[in-house]
Amino acid sequence: MNTSAIEIIPFESKHKQAFYNLNAEWLDTHFYIETYDEMVLRNPETYIIDKGGFIFFVKKENEIIGTAAFINQNSYYELSKMAISPKYRGFKIGEKLITYCIDFAKKQHWKSITLYSNRKLIAAIKLYQKMGFTELPLEKDVHYERADIKMMLELQASV
Repeated sequence: MNTSAIEIIPFESKHKQAFYNLNAEWLDTHFYIETYDEMVLRNPETYIIDKGGFIFFVKKENEIIGTAAFINQNSYYELSKMAISPKYRGFKIGEKLITYCIDFAKKQHWKSITLYSNRKLIAAIKLYQKMGFTELPLEKDVHYERADIKMMLELQASV
């Protein structure tokens, strides 16, 4: 697949269902949709956009084939809700999306990006490591039941 035919666009309400569907697919496949997921996925404006977060979509022609979000967790931004449509996996679209997200975060002058994942998502963990994320200790009260790994990418050296 020609990945130059894709574009990454900011959140638009008309793509809200795609945001839900893309994330529900991988959650249902590997885990289940937790209460926190359901709230965020059904109400992305309330739980992400209105709180100073961002959502991006990967668009191929007129189809939304991927998504990722930055959730403002007050003291840091969490890279979350990253999903690529199953039929488009394996074409490095996830890598292109995460690179876009990292570049976006650098332009915002963020110090770091944090994410939570699960070790059974081997391809995702390898991608995060390839992009420079390193593992941190996982806090006990993390907001995802499935999370068993916390990773961070430092974007700027502390002054």
